Amino acid sequence: MRTGQATNGEATFKQSARDVVALRRPDLVALSEAIHADPELCWDEHRSSARVADAMADSGFTVERGVCDIPTAMRATYGSGPLVIALCAEYDALPSVGHACGHNLIAASAVGAALALAPLADELGLTVQLVGTPAEEGGGGKILLLDRGAFDGVHAAMMVHPWPEDRLGATCLAVAHFEVRYAGRQAHASAAPEQGVNAADAMTVAQVAIGLLRQHFRPGDQVHGITTKGGDAPNIVPSDTAGEYMVRARSLDELALLEPRITRCFEAGALATGSRLEVKEIAPPYSEFIEDADLLRLWRLNAEALGRKYGDDDSGTPRPTISTDMANVSLVVPAIHPLIGLDSHGAVNHQAEFADACVGSSADKALTDGAVGMAWTAIDVARDANLRQRLLARS
Repeated sequence: MRTGQATNGEATFKQSARDVVALRRPDLVALSEAIHADPELCWDEHRSSARVADAMADSGFTVERGVCDIPTAMRATYGSGPLVIALCAEYDALPSVGHACGHNLIAASAVGAALALAPLADELGLTVQLVGTPAEEGGGGKILLLDRGAFDGVHAAMMVHPWPEDRLGATCLAVAHFEVRYAGRQAHASAAPEQGVNAADAMTVAQVAIGLLRQHFRPGDQVHGITTKGGDAPNIVPSDTAGEYMVRARSLDELALLEPRITRCFEAGALATGSRLEVKEIAPPYSEFIEDADLLRLWRLNAEALGRKYGDDDSGTPRPTISTDMANVSLVVPAIHPLIGLDSHGAVNHQAEFADACVGSSADKALTDGAVGMAWTAIDVARDANLRQRLLARS
Protein backbone atom coordinates (compact mmCIF):
# COMPACT_ATOMS: atom_id res chain seq x y z
CA MET A 1 0.00 0.00 0.00
CA ARG A 2 1.08 3.58 -0.62
CA THR A 3 1.79 5.64 2.48
CA GLY A 4 1.79 9.11 0.88
CA GLN A 5 5.60 9.23 1.04
CA ALA A 6 7.14 9.29 -2.43
CA THR A 7 9.70 6.57 -3.06
CA ASN A 8 12.95 7.38 -4.84
CA GLY A 9 11.65 5.61 -7.94
CA GLU A 10 8.41 7.55 -7.90
CA ALA A 11 10.23 10.84 -7.41
CA THR A 12 12.48 10.01 -10.37
CA PHE A 13 9.47 9.22 -12.58
CA LYS A 14 7.72 12.40 -11.56
CA GLN A 15 10.76 14.58 -12.06
CA SER A 16 11.23 13.07 -15.49
CA ALA A 17 7.62 13.87 -16.40
CA ARG A 18 7.95 17.42 -15.12
CA ASP A 19 11.17 17.90 -17.06
CA VAL A 20 9.49 16.81 -20.30
CA VAL A 21 6.65 19.29 -19.81
CA ALA A 22 9.14 22.06 -19.03
CA LEU A 23 11.18 21.19 -22.11
CA ARG A 24 8.11 21.08 -24.34
CA ARG A 25 6.43 24.10 -22.77
CA PRO A 26 7.06 26.41 -25.77
CA ASP A 27 5.51 23.84 -28.11
CA LEU A 28 2.52 23.29 -25.81
CA VAL A 29 1.88 27.02 -25.44
CA ALA A 30 2.18 27.47 -29.19
CA LEU A 31 -0.34 24.67 -29.74
CA SER A 32 -2.77 26.21 -27.26
CA GLU A 33 -2.43 29.65 -28.80
CA ALA A 34 -2.87 28.32 -32.35
CA ILE A 35 -6.10 26.54 -31.43
CA HIS A 36 -7.29 29.60 -29.51
CA ALA A 37 -6.61 31.94 -32.44
CA ASP A 38 -8.46 29.70 -34.90
CA PRO A 39 -11.71 28.67 -33.16
CA GLU A 40 -13.77 25.98 -34.85
CA LEU A 41 -17.26 24.90 -33.85
CA CYS A 42 -18.34 21.37 -32.98
CA TRP A 43 -17.83 18.74 -35.69
CA ASP A 44 -15.81 21.24 -37.78
CA GLU A 45 -12.55 21.23 -35.78
CA HIS A 46 -10.50 20.03 -38.76
CA ARG A 47 -7.49 22.29 -38.23
CA SER A 48 -7.50 21.93 -34.44
CA SER A 49 -7.70 18.15 -34.64
CA ALA A 50 -4.89 18.12 -37.20
CA ARG A 51 -2.71 20.31 -34.99
CA VAL A 52 -3.09 17.90 -32.09
CA ALA A 53 -2.56 14.85 -34.30
CA ASP A 54 0.53 16.36 -35.92
CA ALA A 55 2.03 17.19 -32.52
CA MET A 56 1.63 13.60 -31.41
CA ALA A 57 2.92 12.09 -34.67
CA ASP A 58 5.98 14.34 -34.54
CA SER A 59 6.69 12.98 -31.05
CA GLY A 60 6.66 9.32 -32.08
CA PHE A 61 3.08 8.38 -31.22
CA THR A 62 1.08 6.11 -33.48
CA VAL A 63 -1.70 8.37 -34.70
CA GLU A 64 -5.11 7.40 -36.08
CA ARG A 65 -7.14 10.18 -37.67
CA GLY A 66 -10.87 10.15 -38.22
CA VAL A 67 -11.37 7.36 -35.69
CA CYS A 68 -14.82 5.77 -35.40
CA ASP A 69 -15.85 7.41 -38.68
CA ILE A 70 -15.75 10.87 -37.07
CA PRO A 71 -13.57 13.11 -39.27
CA THR A 72 -12.36 15.36 -36.45
CA ALA A 73 -11.73 12.62 -33.88
CA MET A 74 -8.25 11.17 -33.46
CA ARG A 75 -6.25 8.85 -31.22
CA ALA A 76 -2.53 8.80 -30.50
CA THR A 77 -0.95 5.80 -28.77
CA TYR A 78 2.41 5.14 -27.16
CA GLY A 79 3.59 2.05 -25.29
CA SER A 80 2.15 -1.43 -25.01
CA GLY A 81 1.71 -1.95 -21.27
CA PRO A 82 -1.37 -3.70 -19.91
CA LEU A 83 -2.72 -0.61 -18.08
CA VAL A 84 -4.33 1.77 -20.59
CA ILE A 85 -4.69 5.42 -19.58
CA ALA A 86 -6.71 7.76 -21.82
CA LEU A 87 -6.15 11.51 -21.80
CA CYS A 88 -9.06 13.35 -23.40
CA ALA A 89 -8.37 16.38 -25.58
CA GLU A 90 -11.23 18.72 -26.43
CA TYR A 91 -10.76 21.45 -29.02
CA ASP A 92 -14.15 22.75 -30.16
CA ALA A 93 -15.09 26.39 -29.60
CA LEU A 94 -18.33 28.27 -28.91
CA PRO A 95 -20.30 30.42 -31.36
CA SER A 96 -19.42 34.13 -31.16
CA VAL A 97 -17.17 33.86 -28.07
CA GLY A 98 -14.56 31.41 -29.40
CA HIS A 99 -12.57 29.50 -26.79
CA ALA A 100 -14.50 30.89 -23.84
CA CYS A 101 -14.42 27.48 -22.18
CA GLY A 102 -10.69 27.00 -22.60
CA HIS A 103 -10.73 23.92 -24.81
CA ASN A 104 -7.44 25.10 -26.30
CA LEU A 105 -5.91 24.52 -22.86
CA ILE A 106 -7.67 21.17 -22.46
CA ALA A 107 -6.12 19.95 -25.71
CA ALA A 108 -2.63 21.25 -24.96
CA SER A 109 -2.58 19.93 -21.38
CA ALA A 110 -3.60 16.47 -22.60
CA VAL A 111 -0.81 16.58 -25.19
CA GLY A 112 1.65 17.64 -22.50
CA ALA A 113 0.63 14.80 -20.17
CA ALA A 114 0.91 12.25 -22.98
CA LEU A 115 4.36 13.49 -23.98
CA ALA A 116 5.49 13.35 -20.35
CA LEU A 117 4.32 9.76 -19.92
CA ALA A 118 5.66 8.37 -23.19
CA PRO A 119 9.31 7.87 -22.09
CA LEU A 120 8.07 6.13 -18.94
CA ALA A 121 5.39 3.95 -20.49
CA ASP A 122 7.32 0.70 -20.81
CA GLU A 123 8.85 0.88 -17.35
CA LEU A 124 5.47 1.70 -15.80
CA GLY A 125 3.61 -0.93 -17.79
CA LEU A 126 1.40 1.66 -19.46
CA THR A 127 -0.25 2.23 -22.77
CA VAL A 128 -0.76 5.96 -23.11
CA GLN A 129 -3.63 7.13 -25.32
CA LEU A 130 -4.52 10.67 -26.22
CA VAL A 131 -8.08 10.71 -27.51
CA GLY A 132 -9.11 13.76 -29.51
CA THR A 133 -12.79 14.23 -28.73
CA PRO A 134 -14.72 16.70 -30.91
CA ALA A 135 -18.04 18.41 -30.30
CA GLU A 136 -18.23 18.61 -26.52
CA GLU A 137 -20.16 21.88 -26.81
CA GLY A 138 -23.52 20.38 -27.62
CA GLY A 139 -22.59 17.61 -30.02
CA GLY A 140 -21.79 14.71 -27.72
CA GLY A 141 -18.60 13.63 -29.46
CA LYS A 142 -17.43 11.44 -26.58
CA ILE A 143 -20.77 9.65 -26.52
CA LEU A 144 -20.41 8.67 -30.17
CA LEU A 145 -16.81 7.62 -29.55
CA LEU A 146 -17.91 5.59 -26.54
CA ASP A 147 -20.71 3.90 -28.46
CA ARG A 148 -18.37 3.11 -31.36
CA GLY A 149 -15.67 1.51 -29.20
CA ALA A 150 -13.03 4.24 -28.86
CA PHE A 151 -12.82 3.67 -25.09
CA ASP A 152 -12.88 -0.14 -25.24
CA GLY A 153 -9.95 -1.49 -23.25
CA VAL A 154 -9.30 1.81 -21.45
CA HIS A 155 -8.81 1.38 -17.70
CA ALA A 156 -8.90 5.05 -16.63
CA ALA A 157 -9.65 8.35 -18.36
CA MET A 158 -8.92 11.90 -17.30
CA MET A 159 -8.90 15.49 -18.44
CA VAL A 160 -8.66 18.91 -16.80
CA HIS A 161 -11.00 21.82 -17.51
CA PRO A 162 -10.16 25.53 -17.12
CA TRP A 163 -12.20 27.46 -14.57
CA PRO A 164 -11.90 30.72 -12.61
CA GLU A 165 -10.66 28.76 -9.58
CA ASP A 166 -9.40 25.31 -8.68
CA ARG A 167 -12.13 22.80 -7.87
CA LEU A 168 -11.95 19.03 -7.61
CA GLY A 169 -14.86 18.78 -10.00
CA ALA A 170 -18.26 20.12 -10.92
CA THR A 171 -21.80 18.93 -10.37
CA CYS A 172 -22.51 17.51 -13.80
CA LEU A 173 -26.17 17.58 -14.73
CA ALA A 174 -27.68 15.25 -17.28
CA VAL A 175 -28.83 17.22 -20.30
CA ALA A 176 -30.90 16.79 -23.44
CA HIS A 177 -30.27 19.06 -26.46
CA PHE A 178 -32.97 19.50 -29.07
CA GLU A 179 -34.33 21.78 -31.76
CA VAL A 180 -37.98 22.79 -31.92
CA ARG A 181 -39.62 24.11 -35.07
CA TYR A 182 -43.14 25.34 -35.67
CA ALA A 183 -44.74 25.52 -39.11
CA GLY A 184 -47.70 27.87 -39.56
CA ARG A 185 -49.12 29.77 -42.52
CA GLN A 186 -48.09 33.17 -43.91
CA ALA A 187 -50.53 36.00 -44.41
CA HIS A 188 -50.53 39.80 -44.61
CA ALA A 189 -50.28 40.85 -40.99
CA SER A 190 -52.58 43.87 -41.51
CA ALA A 191 -54.83 43.08 -44.47
CA ALA A 192 -55.57 39.41 -43.74
CA PRO A 193 -54.21 38.31 -40.36
CA GLU A 194 -57.12 35.91 -39.96
CA GLN A 195 -55.69 33.90 -42.84
CA GLY A 196 -52.44 33.27 -41.00
CA VAL A 197 -51.29 30.63 -38.53
CA ASN A 198 -48.75 32.34 -36.31
CA ALA A 199 -45.79 30.09 -35.60
CA ALA A 200 -44.12 32.80 -33.49
CA ASP A 201 -47.13 32.83 -31.17
CA ALA A 202 -46.68 29.08 -30.76
CA MET A 203 -43.13 29.66 -29.51
CA THR A 204 -44.37 32.36 -27.14
CA VAL A 205 -47.05 30.07 -25.69
CA ALA A 206 -44.41 27.37 -25.12
CA GLN A 207 -42.05 29.79 -23.39
CA VAL A 208 -44.80 31.02 -21.09
CA ALA A 209 -45.77 27.44 -20.25
CA ILE A 210 -42.15 26.59 -19.42
CA GLY A 211 -41.92 29.69 -17.23
CA LEU A 212 -44.98 28.61 -15.26
CA LEU A 213 -43.72 25.03 -14.98
CA ARG A 214 -40.50 26.20 -13.28
CA GLN A 215 -42.42 26.57 -10.01
CA HIS A 216 -42.68 22.79 -9.95
CA PHE A 217 -39.06 21.90 -10.81
CA ARG A 218 -37.06 19.64 -8.55
CA PRO A 219 -33.65 20.87 -7.33
CA GLY A 220 -31.24 20.58 -10.25
CA ASP A 221 -33.93 20.84 -12.94
CA GLN A 222 -33.15 23.51 -15.53
CA VAL A 223 -34.33 24.53 -18.98
CA HIS A 224 -32.92 27.24 -21.20
CA GLY A 225 -32.82 27.99 -24.88
CA ILE A 226 -32.76 30.51 -27.71
CA THR A 227 -35.05 31.37 -30.58
CA THR A 228 -33.03 30.91 -33.75
CA LYS A 229 -35.76 32.12 -36.09
CA GLY A 230 -38.72 34.30 -35.23
CA GLY A 231 -40.11 35.11 -38.64
CA ASP A 232 -39.22 36.89 -41.88
CA ALA A 233 -40.76 40.37 -41.68
CA PRO A 234 -43.00 42.21 -39.23
CA ASN A 235 -45.81 42.57 -41.77
CA ILE A 236 -45.90 38.84 -42.56
CA VAL A 237 -47.55 36.42 -40.14
CA PRO A 238 -44.63 34.12 -39.20
CA SER A 239 -44.95 30.69 -40.72
CA ASP A 240 -41.60 29.26 -39.64
CA THR A 241 -40.05 29.67 -36.20
CA ALA A 242 -37.35 27.63 -34.54
CA GLY A 243 -35.35 27.39 -31.34
CA GLU A 244 -32.71 25.31 -29.62
CA TYR A 245 -33.23 24.18 -26.04
CA MET A 246 -31.38 22.33 -23.30
CA VAL A 247 -33.15 20.50 -20.47
CA ARG A 248 -31.04 19.51 -17.46
CA ALA A 249 -31.61 17.35 -14.39
CA ARG A 250 -29.48 15.69 -11.73
CA SER A 251 -29.44 12.32 -13.47
CA LEU A 252 -30.58 10.57 -16.60
CA ASP A 253 -33.45 9.09 -14.61
CA GLU A 254 -34.65 12.53 -13.49
CA LEU A 255 -34.09 13.90 -16.99
CA ALA A 256 -36.43 11.22 -18.30
CA LEU A 257 -39.12 12.62 -15.99
CA LEU A 258 -38.55 16.30 -16.82
CA GLU A 259 -38.06 16.21 -20.57
CA PRO A 260 -41.60 14.99 -21.45
CA ARG A 261 -43.07 17.83 -19.36
CA ILE A 262 -41.05 20.37 -21.36
CA THR A 263 -42.09 18.70 -24.60
CA ARG A 264 -45.73 19.11 -23.60
CA CYS A 265 -45.14 22.86 -23.22
CA PHE A 266 -44.06 22.98 -26.84
CA GLU A 267 -47.03 20.84 -27.81
CA ALA A 268 -49.27 23.39 -26.07
CA GLY A 269 -47.94 26.09 -28.38
CA ALA A 270 -48.84 24.02 -31.41
CA LEU A 271 -52.29 23.20 -30.04
CA ALA A 272 -53.10 26.80 -29.15
CA THR A 273 -52.14 28.24 -32.54
CA GLY A 274 -52.78 25.40 -34.95
CA SER A 275 -49.10 25.21 -35.90
CA ARG A 276 -47.30 21.96 -36.63
CA LEU A 277 -44.49 21.07 -34.21
CA GLU A 278 -41.28 19.19 -34.97
CA VAL A 279 -38.81 18.27 -32.21
CA LYS A 280 -35.41 16.99 -33.29
CA GLU A 281 -32.58 15.73 -31.08
CA ILE A 282 -29.32 17.66 -31.60
CA ALA A 283 -27.11 15.33 -29.56
CA PRO A 284 -27.51 12.21 -27.46
CA PRO A 285 -28.26 12.95 -23.78
CA TYR A 286 -25.33 13.76 -21.52
CA SER A 287 -25.35 11.91 -18.19
CA GLU A 288 -24.46 12.64 -14.61
CA PHE A 289 -20.77 12.18 -13.67
CA ILE A 290 -19.49 9.40 -11.41
CA GLU A 291 -16.00 10.32 -10.21
CA ASP A 292 -13.50 7.64 -9.33
CA ALA A 293 -12.56 8.43 -5.74
CA ASP A 294 -9.08 6.91 -5.92
CA LEU A 295 -8.16 8.80 -9.08
CA LEU A 296 -9.48 12.05 -7.64
CA ARG A 297 -7.55 11.55 -4.41
CA LEU A 298 -4.33 11.11 -6.35
CA TRP A 299 -5.09 14.11 -8.56
CA ARG A 300 -5.58 16.27 -5.49
CA LEU A 301 -2.29 15.21 -3.90
CA ASN A 302 -0.44 15.96 -7.10
CA ALA A 303 -2.22 19.23 -7.82
CA GLU A 304 -1.53 20.43 -4.29
CA ALA A 305 2.12 19.52 -4.73
CA LEU A 306 2.07 21.93 -7.68
CA GLY A 307 0.59 24.68 -5.50
CA ARG A 308 -3.10 24.24 -6.33
CA LYS A 309 -5.53 24.76 -3.43
CA TYR A 310 -9.01 23.37 -2.80
CA GLY A 311 -10.35 25.55 0.01
CA ASP A 312 -13.78 25.85 -1.58
CA ASP A 313 -14.10 22.08 -1.71
CA ASP A 314 -12.97 21.71 1.89
CA SER A 315 -15.37 24.40 3.12
CA GLY A 316 -18.34 22.79 1.41
CA THR A 317 -18.91 25.56 -1.13
CA PRO A 318 -21.36 24.12 -3.66
CA ARG A 319 -19.74 22.91 -6.82
CA PRO A 320 -20.55 24.75 -10.05
CA THR A 321 -23.13 23.05 -12.24
CA ILE A 322 -22.16 22.10 -15.78
CA SER A 323 -22.83 19.34 -18.26
CA THR A 324 -20.22 17.41 -20.23
CA ASP A 325 -20.08 14.33 -22.41
CA MET A 326 -17.10 13.23 -20.31
CA ALA A 327 -19.80 12.25 -17.80
CA ASN A 328 -21.02 9.51 -20.12
CA VAL A 329 -17.47 8.15 -20.25
CA SER A 330 -17.39 8.12 -16.44
CA LEU A 331 -20.33 5.70 -16.33
CA VAL A 332 -18.25 3.15 -18.24
CA VAL A 333 -14.59 3.98 -17.46
CA PRO A 334 -13.14 5.19 -14.13
CA ALA A 335 -12.65 8.91 -14.78
CA ILE A 336 -12.02 12.37 -13.33
CA HIS A 337 -12.70 15.87 -14.65
CA PRO A 338 -11.10 18.36 -12.22
CA LEU A 339 -11.35 22.11 -12.80
CA ILE A 340 -8.03 23.93 -13.02
CA GLY A 341 -8.02 27.59 -12.10
CA LEU A 342 -6.67 30.52 -14.03
CA ASP A 343 -6.82 34.26 -13.44
CA SER A 344 -9.92 35.27 -15.38
CA HIS A 345 -10.17 38.77 -13.84
CA GLY A 346 -13.71 38.09 -12.67
CA ALA A 347 -14.96 36.55 -15.90
CA VAL A 348 -16.72 33.21 -15.97
CA ASN A 349 -16.81 30.49 -18.60
CA HIS A 350 -18.72 31.25 -21.80
CA GLN A 351 -17.94 34.97 -21.58
CA ALA A 352 -15.72 36.65 -24.15
CA GLU A 353 -13.52 37.91 -21.31
CA PHE A 354 -12.89 34.31 -20.23
CA ALA A 355 -11.75 33.50 -23.76
CA ASP A 356 -9.26 36.36 -23.45
CA ALA A 357 -8.00 34.84 -20.19
CA CYS A 358 -7.34 31.48 -21.85
CA VAL A 359 -4.09 32.80 -23.30
CA GLY A 360 -1.31 34.45 -21.30
CA SER A 361 0.85 33.62 -18.34
CA SER A 362 -1.89 32.38 -16.00
CA ALA A 363 -3.39 30.20 -18.74
CA ASP A 364 0.05 28.82 -19.56
CA LYS A 365 0.54 27.84 -15.92
CA ALA A 366 -2.85 26.10 -15.89
CA LEU A 367 -1.78 24.26 -19.03
CA THR A 368 1.52 23.03 -17.62
CA ASP A 369 0.13 22.27 -14.16
CA GLY A 370 -2.67 20.31 -15.80
CA ALA A 371 -0.21 18.36 -17.91
CA VAL A 372 2.14 17.59 -15.02
CA GLY A 373 -0.72 16.83 -12.63
CA MET A 374 -2.30 14.32 -15.00
CA ALA A 375 1.07 12.71 -15.76
CA TRP A 376 1.86 12.41 -12.06
CA THR A 377 -1.58 10.95 -11.39
CA ALA A 378 -1.06 8.34 -14.10
CA ILE A 379 2.34 7.48 -12.58
CA ASP A 380 0.73 7.00 -9.18
CA VAL A 381 -1.98 4.81 -10.68
CA ALA A 382 0.62 2.65 -12.40
CA ARG A 383 2.64 2.22 -9.19
CA ASP A 384 -0.23 1.69 -6.73
CA ALA A 385 -0.54 -2.10 -6.71
CA ASN A 386 -4.08 -2.22 -5.30
CA LEU A 387 -5.46 0.48 -7.57
CA ARG A 388 -3.69 -0.95 -10.59
CA GLN A 389 -5.15 -4.39 -9.86
CA ARG A 390 -8.65 -2.91 -9.45
CA LEU A 391 -8.47 -1.11 -12.78
CA LEU A 392 -6.97 -4.06 -14.63
CA ALA A 393 -9.67 -6.34 -13.25
CA ARG A 394 -12.18 -4.41 -15.36
CA SER A 395 -10.69 -5.93 -18.55
